[in-house]
Amino acid sequence: MKTSNSPSDEVCTTQKAAEMLGISVTSVQQLVEAGVIEAWKTKGGHRRIPLAAIHAYKAASGAPAQGAAPAGKPGEASVLIIEDNPMQRALYERNLQQWDLPLNVRLCDNGYQALIEIARQRPDILLADIVMEGMDGYEVIKTILGYPELADMHIAILSSMAPKDLELRGGIPSGVVFFPKPVNPDELRGYLKACIAQKSRS
Repeated sequence: MKTSNSPSDEVCTTQKAAEMLGISVTSVQQLVEAGVIEAWKTKGGHRRIPLAAIHAYKAASGAPAQGAAPAGKPGEASVLIIEDNPMQRALYERNLQQWDLPLNVRLCDNGYQALIEIARQRPDILLADIVMEGMDGYEVIKTILGYPELADMHIAILSSMAPKDLELRGGIPSGVVFFPKPVNPDELRGYLKACIAQKSRS
């Protein structure tokens, strides 16, 4: 994120950016911190976002118009899967279709795209691979856990990383579930069913 003291008529606040994009202020902050949306700070530490950056983000991501209804059917839980391996993504998608669970599934192949998707529509469940180019799954999870508004999201790591390597990254964060690869389909299905059941009770 750039730091600048130059005033401009072509900028807006974080709140205004959120209204323009139809997402939460927290989501805008996430995108700015990740470098997805360009911004700078005033002397007082307030974010200012160029209108051009807002329009560029909308054009690149297909961000929904203000007031757009979230995707998915009533009663469905939304799940976002971050996986850079095309074959693995296809396997997850096939399994979820076969399990016939009330899920609205979205798939991403990198961490930056995942942050954009989370900003567009916060998922109920996040399934994240760890080792990816650029922003990896661990960085995405740490970003999410830094925002109390996202604390009720169910998060699971799906990775072939050895436990000792995970410990070098800081271990498995509190509240996050770990599934070693190759993932046991029955265990993953059970986890998803439990998440769905909890959502239906809340």
